[in-house]
Amino acid sequence: MRRITTAICAVTVAIAGAVGTAPAADAFGFGGFGHGYGHFGGFPGDTTIVRPGQSIQAAIDATKTGGTVIVKPGTYGENLQITRGVNLVGFGATLVPPSTPQPANACSSDTTSDDGICIAGQFTVDPDTGAVTVQQYVTGVKISGLTVQGFGGTGIVQYGGSGSTFTSVQALNNGEYGIAAFDSTGTTESFNTATGSGEAGFYIGDSHPANATLFANTSYNNQFGFFVRDAEHGKLLNNLSIGNCVGALFLADAPGPDGAFTVAGNAFKNNTKACPGSDDGPPASGIGVAILGAHDVNVEWNEIAKNVATGPTLASAGVFIVSGFGGTAPLNNRVQHNLIVKNSVDVLWDGSGTGNVLQPNLCQTSQPTGLC
Repeated sequence: MRRITTAICAVTVAIAGAVGTAPAADAFGFGGFGHGYGHFGGFPGDTTIVRPGQSIQAAIDATKTGGTVIVKPGTYGENLQITRGVNLVGFGATLVPPSTPQPANACSSDTTSDDGICIAGQFTVDPDTGAVTVQQYVTGVKISGLTVQGFGGTGIVQYGGSGSTFTSVQALNNGEYGIAAFDSTGTTESFNTATGSGEAGFYIGDSHPANATLFANTSYNNQFGFFVRDAEHGKLLNNLSIGNCVGALFLADAPGPDGAFTVAGNAFKNNTKACPGSDDGPPASGIGVAILGAHDVNVEWNEIAKNVATGPTLASAGVFIVSGFGGTAPLNNRVQHNLIVKNSVDVLWDGSGTGNVLQPNLCQTSQPTGLC
């Protein structure tokens, strides 16, 4: 659960330097783009096309706010940084780590950048706590169609974003998160795939209000399929979370509060992967949806099935509701009208908190008994 560390404390982000030495892409007006790429539909503003061997970062730097960068199919070895609202389109394009490590950017806590794409507003970092204070959001960033693969950090990471949209992105085998938004608001993620992440496939954190919408995404073979931590207000709708250690986690006490999310129409199935414990938390396996100290999480009309532990775990259940690690009780959560079957235990509640409604559901086993 990486935060920006004190290595970049009190830094105000306002940089957008070019990365790499590849030649800049060719720039075209809207008319030129329309002739060559009409099947993509029209994009507003100026449009730049990047071809294999050219620099995506140079094209981003040369594009005005509201403009579009089209990346043609191919493999590009770069770390990218976006500090203003641009539209990055890359169907058939794959972003991989550069052969030569690039200098740290706004999202880095080390001397080099290990994230695929960094989206950053202007912010400062508290030197003692690492807490981020956003002075100005970067608004209207759109990323679609890219594959972001094999980075030691996060595929796409955002700090201080507002109204960002990520669509049809594949985040594959990245060391931390697939797609992560910190200290951001109004993030929309739809039709993306995240797999092989060292932590969460999709992450929303440190955001009040988050106002995030995650729709029709697929998350598999990660530690957490979907992870909402210290963030409030949002929706998880019609997503698939399969083959992770935990299908979805809502975590307060880190520091919190966390909650006010609607979770509906999703499938949390076969999350049987086993993840060992670490300094960040206990071992986990076989958990569909976990609510730890969160409030007002409405889990309705989901399929939560066959989440069975295959290794050591704090607990294993289809739905797992307990106090947070710091003792914050779960409050006013509603788990209703779900299909919760064939899990180690279908519904597991430690009895803490008030206002939690855990019936009716179609389930078979519960702790305590009588919840099904």
